[in-house]
Amino acid sequence: MAREELTRLTGNGNGTCADEDCPNVYRTAEGSFLVQGEVSSAFDAPQGEGLVEIPEETLREAFRALGW
Repeated sequence: MAREELTRLTGNGNGTCADEDCPNVYRTAEGSFLVQGEVSSAFDAPQGEGLVEIPEETLREAFRALGW
């Protein structure tokens, strides 16, 4: 899936970070979510999964974009 196929919910100039390399939340056409953030080593995720850390502000921005 290409980034262009996703709806970007955060980092569109409404928050403190608008660059593509900042933490962001995306929505897929199927209605699921992808998050982009710093890789975390808080614990070992199951094989095929990973952990990312994103700021609370980024989640709040995503919720606002969805009208939640």
